[in-house]
Amino acid sequence: MKFNIRIPIVFFVLLSLMMSCQSKPKDLNMLIIAHRGASGYLPEHTLPAKALAYGMHPDFLEQDVVLTKDDVPIVIHDIHLETTTNVSEVFPNRNREDEKFYVIDFTWEELQLLNVTERFDDKTKQTVYPNRFPANKSIFKLHTLAQEIEMIQGLNISMKQNMGIYVEIKEPQFHRNHGKDISKIVLKVLSDYGYKTLEDNCILQCFDAVELKKIRQEYHSKLFLVQLLEIGYADEVFKEMTVAQIVDEIALYANGIGPWYKQIIAGNEHVKGFENLVSLAHQKDLKVHAFTYRADDLGDFKTFKELLLNAKTKLNFDGIFTDFPDQAVACFKQ
Repeated sequence: MKFNIRIPIVFFVLLSLMMSCQSKPKDLNMLIIAHRGASGYLPEHTLPAKALAYGMHPDFLEQDVVLTKDDVPIVIHDIHLETTTNVSEVFPNRNREDEKFYVIDFTWEELQLLNVTERFDDKTKQTVYPNRFPANKSIFKLHTLAQEIEMIQGLNISMKQNMGIYVEIKEPQFHRNHGKDISKIVLKVLSDYGYKTLEDNCILQCFDAVELKKIRQEYHSKLFLVQLLEIGYADEVFKEMTVAQIVDEIALYANGIGPWYKQIIAGNEHVKGFENLVSLAHQKDLKVHAFTYRADDLGDFKTFKELLLNAKTKLNFDGIFTDFPDQAVACFKQ
């Protein structure tokens, strides 16, 4: 399943300027994942945000994947559209009873009519991060997983690099309830583009433990799998387990764990026994990639650099997701 790509030339000009001004950095043992692209600077999960992020030299670009009505895997964070697009203006009567406009209710052809904007609160209509790219400015579009892979692989050829992809399968049970096997479809696209094994520079993540087990044990995927975890989003599989038991269970089918970093920081109200998650994971040879580091969400830290360094020197993470990949690269790579 392959699609043509259209990106404004200005972003390739910007990309080339960035590439000419800095050589590829040396890795200092912290994996940098561009969270939804360079989402601190351009609207999330747009091809321009991914092109900009590519030029910032992270190790991976992230893709959240949801299916359309006609089974096309597209790159978008939510299973609904109303907080990052103008869907309510283009299709005002296509929302469900909960007032949400679900991706799965639209064909890919219909979705191409929408514009993407900076994330906003659907109630107040105010942007979530007011100092980021202005809302409803310029033109940004949704794109497919295949389109993004083609762009990244094309840049890997022309820029002589090896940028990885970090794919999240979104809400697999929701898709199953609608008669769709999102995992099988995503795995097929990844395989078509050469992502099949641990060596293929592709990481696959999911919050749903049952689904991730199915991917490994039933679909026999040999990709690097990461089990996502978050307080308040506990999978039923882990509900009654201790942290040590959770880690033991994950080690049976996955290669890594993706926690919310705030649940690991000692003294934080969200911790609730997760302080030892990293050391327990490392004992099982599991990598730990934490989310999400933002320069405009510092918590109790004074600077973004201080927050970033804490991820390595105190928390001992193997990788981090960040909306600001340029600043993370500057902090961890030389």
